Amino acid sequence: MMRGGWLAAVALALGLAPAAGAAPPSTLDAVRAAGVLRVGLPGDYAPFALVQADDPAGRNWRGFDVDVTRAMAAALAVRVVFVQTSWPTLIADLGAGKFDLGAGGITITPERAARALFSTPILKDGKTPLARCADAARFATLAAIDRPGIRVITNPGGTNESFDRAHLHAATIVIFPDNRRIFAALAAGAADLMITDATEARYQQRETPGLCAVHPEKPFSASEKAYLLPQGDREWRDWVDGFLARARESGTLTRWRQAWLGQ
Repeated sequence: MMRGGWLAAVALALGLAPAAGAAPPSTLDAVRAAGVLRVGLPGDYAPFALVQADDPAGRNWRGFDVDVTRAMAAALAVRVVFVQTSWPTLIADLGAGKFDLGAGGITITPERAARALFSTPILKDGKTPLARCADAARFATLAAIDRPGIRVITNPGGTNESFDRAHLHAATIVIFPDNRRIFAALAAGAADLMITDATEARYQQRETPGLCAVHPEKPFSASEKAYLLPQGDREWRDWVDGFLARARESGTLTRWRQAWLGQ
């Protein structure tokens, strides 16, 4: 054996060199070492996480997931930094290491689960119509919605658009790029309805005059929301799950849900 190879073998035997295929450092260790928890948020989905469009520095974040992840950072004794991402680039940004945890109302989907880990779910949800109150009774079923001349508005790149494209073939899908203004546009007549998460439909019924959620208690689909974590990092997932379990047991998670989600 050549001298260099012999030295490498000795170092490996003594634990001085990493074995091939060794697991990368845990996100948990990296967060503690850096003193920062980086949370990726699209920032356009109330009541989970919303930042004002005129606040590029991200100082005015608010929402359910904002409160939860701030508490995570406090439990780790680190500061939190909110990193703005988008629904179309959410998974790619996580994979590129732009943030440590994704939040902001993320629905568990098979496509996302194939490329990342999810925490234990924080709530159950599902897609339901949201329309002007005068028209809400017209859109109780998918058959009533999927008709020529019916305009269904959606934000791009998320599960709302995916649901519409999977279930609507005769109706017109209207892409509206700004999820902060989409509900005002719907109320003003830019489309006939939107199909979105029941949680968001209930929230917008309270926040946007003239809009009504259509049977949010019986949505068209069933889904769950959770926090998005780097693929393969089970140690980090276990810490996040442990934090959520403690928040449930203490009643803190319930208080956050009541404050932001009305649940």
